[in-house]
Amino acid sequence: MSSLPNILLVHGAWADGSSWSGVIEGLQAEGYKVTAPQFPLSSLADDVARLRQVLALQDGPTIVAGHSYGGQIMTALGADAPNVVALVYVAAFALDEGESLGALLSQGPVSPALAHQFVDGRGYVWLSEEDFTHHFAADVEAARARVMFAVQQPLAAGAFNDVMGVPAWKSLPTRYLIATNDEALPPEAQHLFAKRMDADTVEVPSSHVAMVSHPGEVVRLIQAAAGRSSIPR
Repeated sequence: MSSLPNILLVHGAWADGSSWSGVIEGLQAEGYKVTAPQFPLSSLADDVARLRQVLALQDGPTIVAGHSYGGQIMTALGADAPNVVALVYVAAFALDEGESLGALLSQGPVSPALAHQFVDGRGYVWLSEEDFTHHFAADVEAARARVMFAVQQPLAAGAFNDVMGVPAWKSLPTRYLIATNDEALPPEAQHLFAKRMDADTVEVPSSHVAMVSHPGEVVRLIQAAAGRSSIPR
């Protein structure tokens, strides 16, 4: 049996598990068992249930890494997170108890990546192609960004109102990758999340989708969480 922890990757809104492809390849090359499931994005409760479903399949200690809304999902595990030994946030939300995404996002101007979001007839939020390719995934090669747009998974509008309970980061070690060129989740908010979690932090000159445009940096951060490499604080 491998002495390495399992790695479970949680995608965010307007993405799917394939967004982690470069990170998966890098981690697998180092011998890690990696899982990157698809999340329904239908409600926070549904997404946490999926995460718990996949956690139950892990055969030992597991590091959970989340991007964007994926951070919301893993944070909502609370104090009951079987097998989870560390959390890695990649340009991700890390709310505290009593907070919601909607309330947080309403505190500032709408970010460029979300400027023209729209809600369909079933109450799911989508991004426009212009905002997705030029802001959400601004530093991704154009053809690939269009593919990512084509496979985007919308987020239920109700998820913006889901209130966080006791956050998992209060009982688990955390690391945070701040995307300094992020036009979806402002870097200032990312700094706030990282600081109040007392997370080991790295900064990468990336758009919101750092796991796509800078997979090597994300791999190294996850390896650091696994105790396999070091990063500057």
